[in-house]
Amino acid sequence: MRKIYFIGFLLVVLIAVEKAIISNKKVIPNSKKPVERLETASFFPTHFGNEQVYMPTAIDTLNWKLLGMIKFVKKPDKEYGEVMYPVISPLLKQKNKKRIAMTGFIVPIDNVSFALSKNVFASCFFCGAAGPETIMGIKFRGATPKLKTDQYVTLEGNFRVNETDVEDWIYHIEDAVIVKGK
Repeated sequence: MRKIYFIGFLLVVLIAVEKAIISNKKVIPNSKKPVERLETASFFPTHFGNEQVYMPTAIDTLNWKLLGMIKFVKKPDKEYGEVMYPVISPLLKQKNKKRIAMTGFIVPIDNVSFALSKNVFASCFFCGAAGPETIMGIKFRGATPKLKTDQYVTLEGNFRVNETDVEDWIYHIEDAVIVKGK
């Protein structure tokens, strides 16, 4: 009797998995064929002739724990004397200039610039509650969207690391678009 219940349970799980796979299909515009959508893929518009088509692009999802795996080395600096320079992990260096997804809180820098933060504004890097590895400069694709302080968003963009300019962010996300939390 237990075998029958177990087989029934497996059958229900298989049906649920199959439905999830079927619902995870996406139709490309101007095409009747569904395309498998991978969790680590995104579709970006490109032009082929005079038609707009969507090409899959691999996306790595980063997290703040991974960005926090950083060391600092004291080095001489012409302007500031001695400065702590970041030493970025080889794993993050591999992702430099690659398309990534990152989630965090929007923090205003000035009237036109924003950063993505691990923490809300009240406990962000500027307030002394976190290090410089917990914030990432944002350069949006096109016009900067309307944003609110502490808005929780997921961005997709090109990841860039900085180990040399002490007056710039250590991490950047460029050509960024909001994919979640608009």
